[in-house]
Amino acid sequence: MGSRPLTASSERIRAALEGWLVQAGGPFVLGLCGAQGSGKSTLASLLTEGLEDRGRKVAVLSLDDLYLSRARRAERARGAHPLFAVRGPPGTHDVGAGISLLDALKAGHPVRLPRFDKAEDAPAPSETWPVLDGPVDVVIFEGWCVGATPESPEALAPPINALEARDDPHGVWRRAVNDALAGPYADLFSRIDRLVMLAAPSFEVVRAWRTQQEHDLKRRLAADGRTGAHVMSDADIARFIQHYERLTRHMLRDMPARADLVLHLDEHRRLKDAA
Repeated sequence: MGSRPLTASSERIRAALEGWLVQAGGPFVLGLCGAQGSGKSTLASLLTEGLEDRGRKVAVLSLDDLYLSRARRAERARGAHPLFAVRGPPGTHDVGAGISLLDALKAGHPVRLPRFDKAEDAPAPSETWPVLDGPVDVVIFEGWCVGATPESPEALAPPINALEARDDPHGVWRRAVNDALAGPYADLFSRIDRLVMLAAPSFEVVRAWRTQQEHDLKRRLAADGRTGAHVMSDADIARFIQHYERLTRHMLRDMPARADLVLHLDEHRRLKDAA
């Protein structure tokens, strides 16, 4: 995906940041939320480049890089619910590590920024993680459910798709996800100073974006000679994204009223308007 469709979004966020940073009393944590494939990573890179051009030191932390290993998710699947074997929803991240990282960045300590290899479905070797020395001005904390809040118990009752109806008929998994949002994830997200949302036009568009992401990953891996790495088929993606559907739809309804800046995107990720 090229960066051009997100340039206007980047400019809007940078303009808002200039005002927010004046009020900041130390390292500023910007939460950047957007559904799968909305362009968060590309936008974070654009923001970093623009801020560094203005003399700001920036750290980027992705929620995706906090995923638990396959083995740790399997352990959670055995103890809580089988659907926790699949990475993505709350309950499949190392929240404690994220809290420690944000606290260390806020305190100006040197840190190693974790990296997760999605093709291997495992954290990258820690010796390959980039080291960030000294204090930073801005931490961009990006992720698909960054800043999300739990749903009401009533909303959890009916299954939202075939995955929930078949694999979580009694709501055990979705209640556990909701409890995670109300507990440790709320603690993690409380470190955010301001929250920006990239709002997709619909969940159906998100499905198309996620499919495109996987096709792009397949091309990159082939170019690197990693033809043996796991890449999902379109059928795999159709099932995989059902793990994200409930919370994505909830955020599209709930988050625009809470976020400090909402950037509404069209199906091509172009900025439509802002609120």
